[in-house]
Amino acid sequence: MSSDGSTDISFSEACVLVTGAANGIGEALTQALLAQGARVMAFDQDTAGLQALQAHANPAQLFIAEVDISDAAAVNAAVMEGERALGPIDKLACVAGILQMGKIADLTDEQWSRTFAVNVNGTFNVCRVVSQGMIARKRGAIVNVSSNAATTPRASMGAYAASKAAVTQMTRCLGLELAEHGIRCNIVSPGSTDTEMQRAMWRTGSSAEMVIQGSLAGYRLGIPLRKIARADEIVESILFLLSDRASHITLHDLRVDGGATLDQ
Repeated sequence: MSSDGSTDISFSEACVLVTGAANGIGEALTQALLAQGARVMAFDQDTAGLQALQAHANPAQLFIAEVDISDAAAVNAAVMEGERALGPIDKLACVAGILQMGKIADLTDEQWSRTFAVNVNGTFNVCRVVSQGMIARKRGAIVNVSSNAATTPRASMGAYAASKAAVTQMTRCLGLELAEHGIRCNIVSPGSTDTEMQRAMWRTGSSAEMVIQGSLAGYRLGIPLRKIARADEIVESILFLLSDRASHITLHDLRVDGGATLDQ
């Protein structure tokens, strides 16, 4: 407890696994957790990004693993190795994901399958092995990063939106199953956020201003708050739901999109 009697949001005693830890929201979350004294297992496929994290971190606080989360055996091995290095996982944030643009009628088998392999199967692989340890210890908190596209149709984003809808519903089901063990599972659903994934979309014809304004032709609302989210704004939501301040919140989908989907 803090001096004013409120629950402390510090992670100084926690061991946290973050997927997608080398870039964007995952990297910002990893840095925030390290700054608060957490021990962090950072999973990603970006070798250079992981090495950059390692270069500036206390070795006793950080374990990095280059792992494709769609590979269940690789995930299980990395979790085992990480727990040997840092101890049992107290909290999990699944941030890793890929964006596949394209109309559904034009997508290849590979594009569709890879989107689900990473976004859905990967999240499942990580949640499954981590939740098994949490069940044995009767404690834990999980936050899976989905998207506001999970509940709002987006043109040329069918694979991504469908995969994120699966992540959202899987997390709710997981939360229901784990509640009796004292484990909370929640979802953070960002809208447009200033990350490399978003900037890649801007390089193909969109722009920050177009996203903010919305598009009648594309059946897309703008952003009422008139700004693109920063990664740290999404991170604050993840930290809250992972922390004991959210001790009676589970199965919740927290929309962080500046009002872009009218909270639907």
